[in-house]
This record gives sequence, C-alpha cells and structure tokens, in this order.
Amino acid sequence: MTRFANQVAFITGAGSGIGRATAIAFAAAGARVMVSDVNDTGGQETVAQIKAAGDEATYVTCNVADPTQIETAIRQTVDTYGRLDIGINNAGIGGKFGRLLDQSPQDFDQMMAVNVGGVFYGMQAQIRQMLAQDNPKDHPAGDYPAGGKIVNVSSIAGVRGMAMGGPYSASKHAVLGLTKTAALEYVRQNIRVNAVCPVYTHSGMVDDLINMAPGIKDKMRRVIPIGRFGQPQEIAQAILWLCSDENAFCNGQAIQLDGGLTAG
Repeated sequence: MTRFANQVAFITGAGSGIGRATAIAFAAAGARVMVSDVNDTGGQETVAQIKAAGDEATYVTCNVADPTQIETAIRQTVDTYGRLDIGINNAGIGGKFGRLLDQSPQDFDQMMAVNVGGVFYGMQAQIRQMLAQDNPKDHPAGDYPAGGKIVNVSSIAGVRGMAMGGPYSASKHAVLGLTKTAALEYVRQNIRVNAVCPVYTHSGMVDDLINMAPGIKDKMRRVIPIGRFGQPQEIAQAILWLCSDENAFCNGQAIQLDGGLTAG
C-alpha cells in the first residue's frame, strides 16, 4: 500500500506503544518515517522493525520538552528526507496517580513540560517547516502535496475529568486547545491539525499506571463498554485516516477512540 508515497512523517514517542505502531503503519503505507524518542533503544528497535519489513525509517533522539531538541530533530528530518509532510505529536508521560492535594508542583510542572510543551514546540517546528517548503518556485506544481497534516495524541482524559489524575487530565485538555487553535490559524495554508483521544490502550504508560495501583486493571477495563483496552494498531489506523488526502475536510477535530465510553 502506497497511500503516503513520497511523504515524510515525523513521529515523537515512537519507541513504543501508539508511537511505534503509528511509525510502522505509516512506513507500511509508503511514507519515509523519522522515528523520535528519548529512549534510544526503543526508537532504534522501531526503526529495525520497519526496515525488516522493507520500509524506510531513521531514528533521532528528541526530548520534546526541549524546544531546541525538537527544532534539531525537524532539521535532521529535512536534511535526511528533503521535507516534512506529516507531524505526529505523540510523546507523553502518565505521571503520578493521586488526588489533587497529593500532587506536587514538580509533578504538575513535569506533566506540562512534556505533554503540553511537547505538542506546542512540536507544532511550532512542524508548521514552520511546512510553511517554508511549500513555496511554488521551490517545488513545481505536482511534485508534492502542499501544506501538511498534524495529529496530536490527547486522551479520553482530555475530554472529561480523570479522578486521581488531575495534572494528566489538565495536560490533555490543553492538547485539544492547542489542536483547535492551530487548526483555525493554518487551515488556509492547507495545514490540517487534528487530535485523537484514546481510552486506556496497551502501552508502557498504561502498564505503569496499573503497577502504581494493584487491582485497578479490572476496574479500568470495566468502564469501557466494549470490554477491553485499545490496541496501539487501532489508534495508529485512526491517525493514518486523519492524515489521508482523501480525508481533507477533517480539521480541528478530537476523535474519541474509547470503545463507547463517552457515548452515554
């Protein structure tokens, strides 16, 4: 499948979970993928899996809480592949499980730095590059699709409260505010910005949450009407759909991937 042939995707937090599944899915659909993470081992393993399937990917270390590192990673993407068409801001942390009064200023600050800062700085660098590269004199008509696509990974905690996870919920609400604002500001430049809001999905972050509160796994699963956690590949396919050129009318949306949790 070559739905994303000649397109370049940059994905944060791609060393595991949703990020890895998304990187593999984009590569399988023909994109050249820049895999980024702070976990070098995980990121390089993602690249190894992509290459083993005969697809193309490169790894770059990137701490999304540092705007300089994001700028450098985007520059390396362009140096490697010539341009940027797709930005997936997925990197995030789950933080501490506890009531509001049990959360420290350090807990809150770290959550905002990674989950909100990573999306804010990521979109700044991605949009700046997308705007710069689409000068018609640099790229004759028909060479590449103009503009770009960005998907930010929020959470179901970004559309409703999350008891025992105040800073996390606040950060994921902020991701949706940034998504909708960027979608309004840059749609006339053919840059579409959307978000996905997964419920509990099999990943290292969810495993950490389960380990912090023994016995909570069954409670987490019971709140999902479909009766199970999400799979990273299911979230990845929604992200690809949002980036598809056939889906060019979707902008500024927060797609809830929650097994029916918010239906009631």
